[in-house]
Amino acid sequence: MSRLFVLLQHLLPKRALSDFVGWLTRRQWGAFTQVAIRLFIRGFGVDMSEAAEPDPASYATFNAFFTRALRSGARPVAREPAAVLCPADGKVSECGRLDGTRLLQAKGIDYTLTELFDGDEVLARPFEDGDFCTIYLAPYDYHRVHMPLAGQLEALRYVPGALFSVNAATAAALPGLFCRNERVVTVFRAGEARFALVMVGALNVGSIALTTPTGQAFANRPRARWAAGVTHRPEDQAMLDRGTEYGRFNMGSTVIVLAPRGLMRLDEAIVPGRTVRVGQALAWLHDA
Repeated sequence: MSRLFVLLQHLLPKRALSDFVGWLTRRQWGAFTQVAIRLFIRGFGVDMSEAAEPDPASYATFNAFFTRALRSGARPVAREPAAVLCPADGKVSECGRLDGTRLLQAKGIDYTLTELFDGDEVLARPFEDGDFCTIYLAPYDYHRVHMPLAGQLEALRYVPGALFSVNAATAAALPGLFCRNERVVTVFRAGEARFALVMVGALNVGSIALTTPTGQAFANRPRARWAAGVTHRPEDQAMLDRGTEYGRFNMGSTVIVLAPRGLMRLDEAIVPGRTVRVGQALAWLHDA
């Protein structure tokens, strides 16, 4: 069934379908929008008490509901200074130590840092033999991504690609899934160390929005703003604090956290299949 599902995705016009879904979810359809939101809440068991605006009627578009903010205190931030925060709500699909340049996608399937970083070996090299954690965001999850550590943007690379689904079935059946899909690779400097966040798009995720350096406003979609296949090194970027909102997805997708060897150790509770939430301790700094 997994192979059949992947074959069906090969045949689908994934980009056109995702763009259409994106257009549809941003239209103000009045009563139709309200029905769609309420059916989604009921079908997926969305806890609206966590939302900054809990009334479904307050959302003019489905996308506004889907990318909703949470109320203050809904995601407590780990207070320990040595905690590396979880950047997203979701489920851990894989995590652990890289085997040289190779990351595990699913049982029996791996891929390389260089492939993930779109061939930029210089950008990928610091993360060899490092640690990683891949978090899958289901459609019902909170879809804003936050900074695991305080950091200053050092490099950004937008990679165009396909928009396959990134659920467990596809990850187990399609080699190089995260290297096939559209993604944004960002590398941050934290003191003398670096860490990376990779936001991977998926079917119906035709938009990955990033915060400005102030963390307040949102840039255009990377594919509209950043030249593809080029590693951009913005100058004079402001420091983003730990826990600051960094970006957001439309519909479900995946976030990959990467750290060089020796920077952090994953928390013992972080294992494949574990449900995680923004702000909890994902890992611990080694030198703290």
